[in-house]
Amino acid sequence: MKKKRITWVDITKGFLMILVVIGHYPGELDFPLAKYIYWFHMPAFFILSGLFFKPILDKKEIKPTIHKRFMQLIVPYLFFLASITLVRYGMEIFSGNWNLEWYLNDLWTLVIGGRFVRGAYGVFWFVTTLFFTYLLFMWLTTYFNRKKQFIILGLFYVLGNFESIVAMKVIGGKPSEAAQSIPMIWNLDVALMAIIYFAIGYYFKHLWMDISKRWMSTALFLSATAVLLDRINIIDYRLSMKFLRYDHFILDLVIPISFTIVLVGCFQLLAAKLSINWLQKIENHSLSIMYLHIFADIILNDYFTYGLIGYTTIGIFIPIIVSILIKNLLPNGKILLGGFSNKKEKTPIPT
Repeated sequence: MKKKRITWVDITKGFLMILVVIGHYPGELDFPLAKYIYWFHMPAFFILSGLFFKPILDKKEIKPTIHKRFMQLIVPYLFFLASITLVRYGMEIFSGNWNLEWYLNDLWTLVIGGRFVRGAYGVFWFVTTLFFTYLLFMWLTTYFNRKKQFIILGLFYVLGNFESIVAMKVIGGKPSEAAQSIPMIWNLDVALMAIIYFAIGYYFKHLWMDISKRWMSTALFLSATAVLLDRINIIDYRLSMKFLRYDHFILDLVIPISFTIVLVGCFQLLAAKLSINWLQKIENHSLSIMYLHIFADIILNDYFTYGLIGYTTIGIFIPIIVSILIKNLLPNGKILLGGFSNKKEKTPIPT
């Protein structure tokens, strides 16, 4: 049973990683695919990460647990941040950029991270947000009973939506520019919303581990209705966790959860009948794909012309090759790819 559960989780995450790559395609898509991808793909990652959360039963476990998550999430973050930056700066120097002020400003932006770094670093916000979300949820479940946990989570949700109102309505303009008007290192304020999805994965683990036909049909109906209402312009729902855009107090829960239930339910059915090893392999290299798919396109698009399929292929296979090289050629390559684990404990790494 445990193996079966890991299988469907892996292939679901592998498919979500493909959606991450497609969602960053720089060209125009005829069908508003990117819009619908953003409705659920990042919330789904937080929900699935919540499935593997283990409450702290002994407060002596707090420091080792924090160390473990730091090694699994922040060490790879710093490694890929430094690696991409060194290559970028090498390219800048080669092209004749010797402006010291430009490099200092760029480095300062990289330190702040989150929504303030764009281009090759467009997805880096997720890992720092996930790390802080994990720590916040660990604190919540360690020091408060279940009733107080729900109250605090409710306050977080209200605060997250209030911050979004300030950014989108009060400041206004493009979501990316409006969100950047609110200073915050590493997008840690996004944890106010991310922890809600994370908590839904944890508290409703029994639901996610075996999606029933009733839940599947209900979620499918809600998802299809949302798409239909959007297509006939009755609603214009959008969700961008990175840029603090939460469009609707209710739909920010209903739409991402419904889509995630449909996705998880489908892959649970597929995993029970088919072997989808290629999605598992993508998930095995998901960290490299996440960090490198945009940068791979930045390097290659000056030399090759390709559409969505070519972009997606490059964004998946080149990072996989790099991931294999890192693991086999670099000292502690497995740790640099998030493979750190305690000697006596082996648990799935949240992505």
